[in-house]
Amino acid sequence: MPRTKKPNDKSAEAPSSSAPLPNSKPADKVAAIRILLADDHTVVRDGLSVIIDQEPGLHVVAQAATGRQAVELWNEHRPDVTLMDLQMPLLNGVSAIKEIRAANPEARIIVLTTFDGDEDIYRALHAGAKSYLLKDVRREDLFHCIREVHAGKYFLPPEVAAKLASRQPVVPLTARELEVLRLLSEGKSNKAVAASLSIAEVTVKSHVRALFGKLNVLSRTEAIAVANRTGLLHG
Repeated sequence: MPRTKKPNDKSAEAPSSSAPLPNSKPADKVAAIRILLADDHTVVRDGLSVIIDQEPGLHVVAQAATGRQAVELWNEHRPDVTLMDLQMPLLNGVSAIKEIRAANPEARIIVLTTFDGDEDIYRALHAGAKSYLLKDVRREDLFHCIREVHAGKYFLPPEVAAKLASRQPVVPLTARELEVLRLLSEGKSNKAVAASLSIAEVTVKSHVRALFGKLNVLSRTEAIAVANRTGLLHG
C-alpha cells in the first residue's frame, strides 16, 4: 500500500533554498572589492593575492606581469581597484595608468612600488593614481588604503605626502637629454655615449652641459645622484 505523505513529513520537503547553486560564487566574493594586481615579480603577485583574498570583503580577480597586460586585463575585468607597480616590462606603470584612465577617468588605481623619489610620486599622481604606497606597507594599512580608494578618496601616507610637498620642480629634460643621462648613469664616457646614440661627441658635451644647468649640478656624479633621488630615470 503506498505511503501517504503527511504535511510535516520531512521527506516531502523541497531542497533547502540556502544550498549553493552550481557554479555560483560565495556571497562574500560577489560583494567583495574586486582587485587587479600588476607587478612583474611572480612572488610579489602571489603573496599579495594570498593576503588580500584572506581579508573579508577583498578579492583578487586578475594578475598582470607587464604594464601592457595590466591595461588589457583592466579592460577585460573592469576591477574596482588596481594595485600597480611602476617598473614593468613593455609598458611602465605611469604609462599604464594613463592608458587606463584615458579609457575610464573613474578608474581607481593605487601605486605599490619600491621607488620613493619625489618625481616618481609626482608623475604617478599626475597620471591619475589615487594613492602611492611603498611595498613595505603594513597589510592593515594596505587594506585600509584599498577601501578608501574604492570609496573614491585619495590616500597618501604622511611620508609620501611630505616628499611630495618638498618636491623641487625640475626643468623638464628633453628625450635626448634623458637618453644621455641614462647612459651616463651606466658609467659610459662621452665617447661611448656618442657611439651609443650615433651622434657626435661634441653634441654629447652640449647635452651634458644642458643637463648640468637644468639639474643645478656641477658634475656627472651629482647629476646621477639627483636622477636617482628624484626618480627621473624611472619614467
